[in-house]
Amino acid sequence: MRVYVPLTLPGLAQAHRTGTLGSSPLTAYAVTPGLREWYVSDDIEELEYAALSRAAAASLRLLAADPAAARRRVVVAVDVPDGAATADPDGGLDPDSVGEVRVTGPVPLAKAAAVHADSDEAEPDVTAAAAALGAADMGDDDAQFTVDGAEDHELLWYGLQEVPHLIG
Repeated sequence: MRVYVPLTLPGLAQAHRTGTLGSSPLTAYAVTPGLREWYVSDDIEELEYAALSRAAAASLRLLAADPAAARRRVVVAVDVPDGAATADPDGGLDPDSVGEVRVTGPVPLAKAAAVHADSDEAEPDVTAAAAALGAADMGDDDAQFTVDGAEDHELLWYGLQEVPHLIG
């Protein structure tokens, strides 16, 4: 199963140092039955993009919680054994958890298929989105517009050999 793990650049740097993506259980996003129902598509590429987008939104939440982190969303795509991921652990009741999975056991960074991250040009919009996230959660339409602005930036694809360049 392909899962998309939301991180920040400091989180990616830690994964590079330790060789593993976070601690178990790890929250990630994947093409789950709940995501298929929510997105209403049978195209696997569209569904995987939707899971990646959910992980990017979770990365933005990590940035909002860590003001010292560089303002670039980071998502690591990694394949894990099917039994290692539990789909929709919250039962799909929370719309924000659609596509969410819990991965048990260590997830080696070396097994990652790719790293997706914002370009430098996205930083102003991602910075504004992270700052507006709390107000958007409270129903502020202007803040939600700002948060949505970060989604206008496509995450770039990086190979594992490029991680040292990303974390600088």
